Amino acid sequence: MKIRYKESFKDRFNCQLAYIAKDNPANARKFRDALRTHFESVREQPYRCRQSIYFDDITIRYFIFKGYIVVYKIRNESIDVFGFTKYQLTPYDT
Repeated sequence: MKIRYKESFKDRFNCQLAYIAKDNPANARKFRDALRTHFESVREQPYRCRQSIYFDDITIRYFIFKGYIVVYKIRNESIDVFGFTKYQLTPYDT
């Protein structure tokens, strides 16, 4: 399966990489490479990650990577990555 990164993901991910790179460019590269490596394993078994509770669709999945939530949709021939956000606790989580 091919992995396609949507603009919504690219914009947020690149902003986060730029923020990390301000402090340490090497860590930004490591973070980027580690996420790519993780997606290689998702490519093999796309349904192994959790189904999103926000969508009534079994093809929309997400995983947590170093405190970030990455959301993707499984299509016939590809995996479309469209969401990237930092996990934040709400008052209800405590």
